[in-house]
Amino acid sequence: MTAFAQRRLVMVDTQIRPSDVTKYPIIDAMLSVPREEFVPDEQREAAYVDGPVALSDGREICEPRSLAKMLDALEIGGDDVVLDIGCGLGYSSAVIARFAAAVVAVETDEGMAEDAQKLLSEHGADNAAVIAGRLSAGAAKHGPYDAIVVAGGVEDVPGEILDQLREGGRIAAIFMEGALGQCKVGVKTPHGVSWRMVFNATAPVLPGFAKELAFSL
Repeated sequence: MTAFAQRRLVMVDTQIRPSDVTKYPIIDAMLSVPREEFVPDEQREAAYVDGPVALSDGREICEPRSLAKMLDALEIGGDDVVLDIGCGLGYSSAVIARFAAAVVAVETDEGMAEDAQKLLSEHGADNAAVIAGRLSAGAAKHGPYDAIVVAGGVEDVPGEILDQLREGGRIAAIFMEGALGQCKVGVKTPHGVSWRMVFNATAPVLPGFAKELAFSL
């Protein structure tokens, strides 16, 4: 077993399983996807720390625990088409691709999007495609989606994103209020999206997901 494979096993045993994530597809995916390949080169040694990994411009790769718990709560199945918003270098997409039918990822940084697509292809995630574009626009032409993962913090989720969720579909995001945050899962109903709190978590607010400031005289 390589040193990184050993760290991957330790990550699952000390960060994922103790967080009550026990679904085999998620555990298997996180044991199989080499996280160190999906972080900036200078961050490889930090790939398996119990926390987020910095990308650029204030962006982060979601900490393993938070990603695993989000995916666990979404209950993604083998027939599901998933939208992954803010995929960075593609780690979250690579994990999801192991047990979903297809993943459409959106990344605003064109260079990161190109690198993510290359990495996903190199690691056999042929059912994942990365689109470079505005995160808050999603990827409507490939929807509607069975599940949406917002891989970062939000203050608000634009209606443009929620419109891409099929009825009965699920969405997960980390809602931030100042320095505090909660991961919530929403279910699309004929009357809108019904949200429930799942666990506490924090993440930088993604571009396009901040609340619009109200104008007052």
